[in-house]
Parts: sequence; structure tokens; C-alpha cells
Amino acid sequence: MAMESRLEVFTGNANPKLAQEIVRHLGIPLGDSWVGTFSDGEIQVRIKETVRGADVFVVQPFSYPINEHIMELLIMIDAFSRASAGRITAVIPYYGYARQDRKARSRDPITAKMLADILTAVGADRILTMDLHAGQIQGFFNIPVDHLKAMPIIADYFKAKELGEIVVISPDVGGVTRARELADRLAAPLAIIDKRRPEPNVAEVMNVIGKVVGKTAIIVDDMIDTAGTITLGAQALLDRGAKAIYACCTHPVLSGPAIERLKAAPIQEVVVTNTIPLRESQKLDKIKVLSVATLFAEAIRRIHENRSLSSLFDV
Repeated sequence: MAMESRLEVFTGNANPKLAQEIVRHLGIPLGDSWVGTFSDGEIQVRIKETVRGADVFVVQPFSYPINEHIMELLIMIDAFSRASAGRITAVIPYYGYARQDRKARSRDPITAKMLADILTAVGADRILTMDLHAGQIQGFFNIPVDHLKAMPIIADYFKAKELGEIVVISPDVGGVTRARELADRLAAPLAIIDKRRPEPNVAEVMNVIGKVVGKTAIIVDDMIDTAGTITLGAQALLDRGAKAIYACCTHPVLSGPAIERLKAAPIQEVVVTNTIPLRESQKLDKIKVLSVATLFAEAIRRIHENRSLSSLFDV
């Protein structure tokens, strides 16, 4: 990629506000495009400016309605490819379909890999994403993947709150690495909720491993979907003597009964990022949204200038 190629950032309909924030930080206008539908619901894309030889970044998380937003991105990538863009980077703040990342049972699909194949086949040259459900999904791609972390932003927010004696909680054994990172950044101990899932989106708390009595507990996860894990965990921590409970995640999926559960839960505040935009029906006083736009803008700038991204992880 030649250094002289111009930088262009476009967006689909999944999170245009985040894209606007990103280009504001970059000091460039948002690329001129239109994404709509034919009367039968088929997605229609128009790129309204030349992109020949350009370094194109398309911002599109896989948020609700997820299948529509995936198709928008695929069709946009195809349009840029056919318009002779120099390089196409799919900026996917939230990579959906990632929970099916292995065969847990016979005849299960591996959708995280399938989507990686489709994105590559349609013409994406690079992926920029944040907090994948499982880090090894990077290996499902045969193109470069830059995997950003929201943890420094979330940790800085909690540091500024000065909550006193904190314990960081992993809602399950699989999330220990993520929780350990927040615990290290806050110089706090770690506790783990031992849970099992009898079926998808259903969680049962079995035990809490670690000391939580009299402490402010911060439950950390990569996403909150139906909020069953978080709310069950919060109640278990309260029952075991935690003083106050906070929750945080990168991706506020918030589907089904999530909002009602969070409303009723003994949680002071739920800290999320804007990888996925909150719809009006999802906005609660106790939900605090932190922006990841600066981090994505800096990553895009460095990718465009062929500079290292490693220092973005060391803040």
C-alpha cells in the first residue's frame, strides 16, 4: 500500500454515529455513500465518489438487525472492490456470530469461521475489530486482523470513580483472562463466578470463588446479551456480602429481556462502549456509554500510514 493513497472512511447503517466520531478525530469527511433497500427488502448500495486506488475503511458492527448489517457490509466491500479501491479494511467493532467458534456438539456449525471466509471471499483485505468473543477467532482469517481492546478505556473510567476496595469478577471460568486484565489495571484482586449453561442464553450460578465480603464488585464480560449471567451474578455477589456491584462490557447487545433484567438487578451502574449503538428502548439511567472512537481513529491512522499498532495496547 503506497503511502500516498488517500484515506477514505465509509459507513453502513449499523453505527453511523461512531463512524462520524471516528472521522472527526481523523479530521476528514465521511465518505459519500448511500445504503438502502429495494421495495422487496434487497439491500442497495451506491458509492457516490471515486475510490480508485484509495485506502478504504468501512465501519460496520454486526449489530441488530445483524443479518441485514452483515449483508450491507458484504455488498459495500463488493462495490469498493469493483470500483478499484487500493485496499479495503472492514472495521467491525462488534463481530457477531462469534459465540459459535467451535463444535460444542455434533453437527454444530462454526459460524465465526464461516463469516471470516465470506468476508475474505468478497474482497476484504484486512479486518479491524474489538474484543472478539474468543481471541483465537483472529486465526480464522487468512488476512491481517487488528484486534483492539476496550479494557484501557473501561479501566480508566473506574479508576476515576475511586470506588475504594474493589474486587473484579469474572462471570465464568472462560472470562478469567479478560477479568485479570481489568484487575491488574485497577490493582485489585480477582474472583470467579462458577456457573453452568444448561442451554444457550440460560445461566445458573453455582458458586463464587474468591473474597467479596464488604468489597465493591465489578463484573466484567465481553458482551451483555440477555443479561442473565450478569444479573444472576450480581444477586449471588450481594448474597455473599458484596457492598456494591457494578458491571461492564464492551458490546451492549442487550436482547430479549436484558433491559428489564438490568432495571431490576442490584447493580449500581452498567458501563458499556459504543461499538454497538443503544436504541431508544435500551437507554437506562444506570447504563453509562464510553466512546471507542478515538482508539479506532488512531488505529485507522496507523494502518493507513503503515505504522505499528502495538503501543495502543500498552496504555
